[in-house]
Amino acid sequence: MKEIERYDVNEEWAHSGIIKAGDFYYLNYCVGNVGGTIEQQIKGAFDEMEKRLALVGLSLENVVQMDCLFRDIWNIPVMEKVIKERFKGKYPVRKSIQTEFAHSGGEEGLQFQVDGIAYAPC
Repeated sequence: MKEIERYDVNEEWAHSGIIKAGDFYYLNYCVGNVGGTIEQQIKGAFDEMEKRLALVGLSLENVVQMDCLFRDIWNIPVMEKVIKERFKGKYPVRKSIQTEFAHSGGEEGLQFQVDGIAYAPC
């Protein structure tokens, strides 16, 4: 049986940024440009996702599923624009959820977060 591999471990927050289990990679809490516009934050979150995927030799093309969390769900069209630019037709399945974030900066801080699952056969 193969071991579960953990990458980008954050001891302070008690989580792993990416975990490999079998042929799947699980990405947690991708955010970026917190405090910026919603478009800047969405782009920053996908930048962070790409950075984590690169740790294990993968790219956005390997992403098969995403959970997209918004402070304001009506910003989905902004995300869709960014997804079209970044994923170039290789779109993962996704769901979008509106939530309140427990994050520094309050309502003017974190507006978007994405978690995902990537696939890469061993």
